[in-house]
Amino acid sequence: MSVRRDLPVLFLRVEGAVLLALAIFLYSRLDVSWWWFLLVLVPDVGMAGYVGGSTVGAWVYNGFHTYLPPGVLAVAGVLGGSTPMKAAALIWFAHIGMDRMFGYGLKHTTGFHDTHLGRIGRGQG
Repeated sequence: MSVRRDLPVLFLRVEGAVLLALAIFLYSRLDVSWWWFLLVLVPDVGMAGYVGGSTVGAWVYNGFHTYLPPGVLAVAGVLGGSTPMKAAALIWFAHIGMDRMFGYGLKHTTGFHDTHLGRIGRGQG
């Protein structure tokens, strides 16, 4: 995978690593099984949106890969006292952080390989 190596991209990737580490740390403070953490790849179901073309795909994928949905879930979990909701939000945040750390960004409507962190994939650059 090839991504841009400019300074903002470096900072965004480091932020992703920090988010991943923070989500794992906070998850470890909950009284839930680590088996649930295997759900960390579930947000990638958003890739299915690309069946409808690159514009629909970008909207659906980005909907699963922005901080708003897990943030709302986390607040609901805290206010409602729901440990499963808090755990799901942290797993979701971990996924987003992991993606950013590895250079997978939010998608542009021009295609799956065009992200806010640069182009991804073999032969991209």
